[in-house]
Amino acid sequence: MLTKIQTSTAGRVALGVILSALSAGLLILAFPPLNLWFLAWFSFVPYLLAQYRFMPPKLASVASAVFNGLWLWGYLGPVFGGTGSFMEYLPLIVAGISLLTDSGSRRFHARTGFQWFVPQNLVSWVGIEMIRIFLPIAGTWGFVAYTLHSQPWLIQPASIFGIFGVSALVILVNYTLGLGAIRLLDRWWLLESDMPTPTLRVTRRWLIVAGVTAALWVGLSLVLYFVPVGTTVRVAAIQPDASPIISANTGREEIVAQLHARMVEQTREAAVQGARIIVWPEGALQYDPQVQDPLGLVALARETGAYLVIGYVVDVTEDIFRNEATVISPSGEFLGVFGKDHPVVFGGETSPTRGTYPVYETPMGVLGTIICYDLDFTDTARKLARQGAQIIAVPSNDWPGIASKHYTHVVFRAVENRAAMIKSDGGYDSAVVDPHGRVLALAISPEGGEATLVADVPVGSGKTIATRLGDWFGWLCLVGMAFFIFGEKALVRRSAA
Repeated sequence: MLTKIQTSTAGRVALGVILSALSAGLLILAFPPLNLWFLAWFSFVPYLLAQYRFMPPKLASVASAVFNGLWLWGYLGPVFGGTGSFMEYLPLIVAGISLLTDSGSRRFHARTGFQWFVPQNLVSWVGIEMIRIFLPIAGTWGFVAYTLHSQPWLIQPASIFGIFGVSALVILVNYTLGLGAIRLLDRWWLLESDMPTPTLRVTRRWLIVAGVTAALWVGLSLVLYFVPVGTTVRVAAIQPDASPIISANTGREEIVAQLHARMVEQTREAAVQGARIIVWPEGALQYDPQVQDPLGLVALARETGAYLVIGYVVDVTEDIFRNEATVISPSGEFLGVFGKDHPVVFGGETSPTRGTYPVYETPMGVLGTIICYDLDFTDTARKLARQGAQIIAVPSNDWPGIASKHYTHVVFRAVENRAAMIKSDGGYDSAVVDPHGRVLALAISPEGGEATLVADVPVGSGKTIATRLGDWFGWLCLVGMAFFIFGEKALVRRSAA
């Protein structure tokens, strides 16, 4: 059987596809909803063996296409399946791009003796993630770092390096293990007689680098994890049984009225439990509460003595609407308006009032707001934190396919900026997260369901290196990616000299 696979192109391709699919499966399992996070550390290894050994040289990029296409399909399929949007075909598009752009990777590493195998792949992966945050249809969705959202003790250096640093650590470990696996395989089974084996010196060097880096990372993370934060404030996220905005858009006005009445009751219940900041979902109202107030929200704020964060939408034209959030103080004063910073363009959304980032002084700390899709980008929460925000309210309106995934983004925005986060969703996933990324309260209802989350959350500092310097590590990796793209021939000549 081994001899047949060694000499058969079809056999090698089949084995390469199987190994690539195995890697994709392992990575999918590392993400929510299963959250088998430990798999993320070695999930790439079978695919790397496929690309750099089992696949015939001219077909090496097939392994990359299979791996990237399948894991994105497994990750995004439940999110966009059945929507009829072009996002359903994104995994296939990425697979095609991988097939074309990764065709020379195996040849490059063979000609340079695998000296650049780990750093080139690291900066390329993280550099591509950096490019993705500039794409309105992508943001940080699917970042490999999100596999670690349930391990706050391990992700604290995100407050220095951002989410890109966490991704880099995962990639560093995977490609180092992959390098070692390639060397071990060559000693047992040399598939290509003219394919150079990674030297012991190169392999050992990267094993040491990865081991030391991981140890320093864990040590730093634990130190940061136990640094105390500010005093606590009791907050609440109001999640209705169904989305008010979707119910309104489908003409179910009676349902909307029932949801609103119940949300008022939930607010009172949260206030009785001591909540001082209470957040409603995105688009909870279909009018501007500063203009009309049929629910008596101003009186409700006075009655409860709480700061109410209210999401609402207002039609501007037939195709354009304002998607905003306002804050009502316990005295009944409207403190300001935030316009959604990142509209969901692939859903036809616009946001004409975006571009301002107000924060509000409260006795509990400085409060700011972002809205839903703003969570999926690193910049909006950071802009608020730079203005002093210590608590960030996040009205959102998700759908069943992302109920088990979207709250993970809250974890990283909290750690990056050392800010407490309160996500209130219109029926599917709400969460309260502390400045260290610990999930203090969580409600996930893929079928939709009511929840009133009340939790005591520490007030963050809103001050980190990542807040000040932004996505500096991502930019650094992007520069490294460009270096390898444009310097490939020079590196090959240097290795041949």
